Amino acid sequence: METLANFINGEFIAPQENSYLDNIEPATGAVYGQVPNSGEADLDLAISAAESALPLWRNMPAEQRADILYKLALLIEENLEPLAQAESQDNGKPLSLARMVDIPRAASNFKFFAQASSQFASQSHAMPGDAINYTLRQPIGIVGCISPWNLPLYLFTWKIAPALAAGNCVIAKPSEVTPKTAAMLGELCIQAGLPKGVLAILHGEGGNIGSLICNHPKVKAISFTGGSVTGAAIATQLAPTFKKLSLELGGKNPALVFADCDFDKTVDELVRASFANQGQICLCASRIYIERSIYEKFKAAFIAKVSMVSPSDPLDETSRMGAIVSQAQYNKVLSYIELAKEEGATVLTGGHSVDVEGRCQQGYFIAPTVVEGLPIEARCNQEEIFGPLVTLEAFDDDEQALALANGTNYGLASTLWTENINRAHRIAEQINTGIVWVNCWLHRDLRTPFGGMKASGLGREGGEEAMRFFTEPKNVCIKYND
Repeated sequence: METLANFINGEFIAPQENSYLDNIEPATGAVYGQVPNSGEADLDLAISAAESALPLWRNMPAEQRADILYKLALLIEENLEPLAQAESQDNGKPLSLARMVDIPRAASNFKFFAQASSQFASQSHAMPGDAINYTLRQPIGIVGCISPWNLPLYLFTWKIAPALAAGNCVIAKPSEVTPKTAAMLGELCIQAGLPKGVLAILHGEGGNIGSLICNHPKVKAISFTGGSVTGAAIATQLAPTFKKLSLELGGKNPALVFADCDFDKTVDELVRASFANQGQICLCASRIYIERSIYEKFKAAFIAKVSMVSPSDPLDETSRMGAIVSQAQYNKVLSYIELAKEEGATVLTGGHSVDVEGRCQQGYFIAPTVVEGLPIEARCNQEEIFGPLVTLEAFDDDEQALALANGTNYGLASTLWTENINRAHRIAEQINTGIVWVNCWLHRDLRTPFGGMKASGLGREGGEEAMRFFTEPKNVCIKYND
């Protein structure tokens, strides 16, 4: 039984009220640790430490800050195996996925923003013969970063790295469902020489410590990734405070498959895009629309591939699909499978829980599930399920494909599968998502803006967008000719 602690002022500290939550391994359903259930007293300690650390950190030369962040990236790489093991155990994802994606990407986040801090520049605007304006971009101060459970260290560092690189102190809250690698990051921060108080890691429930962080008057900006309902509640609470707010929320992502696609590649990539991390990635394809002339052929090939994927112990080296992250999420996904049937769907493959032998007999496993026959207005085509369930439907022409793709209140990501470059450009311009991938999925350049439209979020993260969010612009006008 492992008991985690909060990371405050460069030290690991038990929660002030001695309150803890169970940490459950999703592959086994067993409690294997305790997580602090932090409260106001813990936040006060973190805020006090951040206030003391802020003058040093914000005034430190950017190159020196970058050196610390780069060292932290190298330490993550050096500890890839224990971090990957922890991520797989905590989240239920295959160990191979944590090794190949989650932990390397966490290191890349710190490397990228360490370098970005030295390249981040402001603007000047000359008024010929009269004056010059220049823009200062200064750290906001103390900011809050709240990350989700699906890509724990990957998305935790995605927020923390630019905030620190810009010269802010950070109060960070990982998901209480997957807290382990965030706690391990605190240990690496000490080794990297991050000054005390610059980063606090507070564990606990979103409705408690998460809400306290959002509403604390000394926290001047919030970056949140999570569900759209929670994001809407945060936006409502914070509107009167005029805090800067970045919301990366849910998705109901369409994939448009045209008859002229590279067929075999498209099938393979959409199996991955649908079921990677058990479908628990906000960017996963969940609605697949196929041009009618190849619908039956695509369906047969897709189902054949999906049927070969079976959930197994995520710590098994050969596992391609692991456990659902929690019992609550497991129950939610199963309820949507039943709802799909009630709404008239035909289950083509999956549609049931899976018993995994050995240590995982009590784990939360669901077979990858594909259904067809649901209209666009069906709840299973409108609501984010966040699990291994996708819907198939045919379309007749580009206009109908666009109408289906844009037919939900979400707008995070989409994929287009076509060899017609004119169609790709035309539809990419008209589809209402913040990210459009053509003939690929999850092909990420960290310089690009990341975020969604409509109920999928507010603002953008990534590259210069992140550095701009975590700084406050100030225009200085100097008149030099009277």
